[in-house]
Amino acid sequence: MNIVQIKEHDMAYEGPKVAVIMGSRSDEKVMAACIKTLDSLGIPHDVRVLSAHRTPEEARVYAKEARDKGIEVIIAGAGWAAHLAGLIAAYTTIPVIGVPIDSSPLQGLDSLLSTVQMPPGVPVATVAVGSGGATNAAVLAAEILSIKYMEIRDRIIRYRQELKKNILH
Repeated sequence: MNIVQIKEHDMAYEGPKVAVIMGSRSDEKVMAACIKTLDSLGIPHDVRVLSAHRTPEEARVYAKEARDKGIEVIIAGAGWAAHLAGLIAAYTTIPVIGVPIDSSPLQGLDSLLSTVQMPPGVPVATVAVGSGGATNAAVLAAEILSIKYMEIRDRIIRYRQELKKNILH
């Protein structure tokens, strides 16, 4: 049931640096914006479908083993009750970015609240609801990685210059 997609690029390291986890295959429509942005920034990533409610043990194991696999940032997108990012954050000290997905009758408000309302000491960085948030999650992951990897910093700078150019021209 898992989507396993590892993108390798010409970077000074091997293996994926970002994990993109979604709670359901239907979340792929929104999370595609995240994956596309990571691709455009040349950041290797691993994509999985893991549910906090339907595959909690598999999600726990993935979170606990992520650091050993070289993962440095985890992006978790989920709709409805959206406990995926919190579950992942409970089992790792790797930065977790939550993407609330607007798939429920409440149009993502429930996902936003359950992603952003984490108890003190177990943070989840939460971005906007939907595909815009998925894009921002990828950019935020890149910015976190840019502290360590100069080539990613340079790509983020170019990315921002392109945003500016697209507005001004």
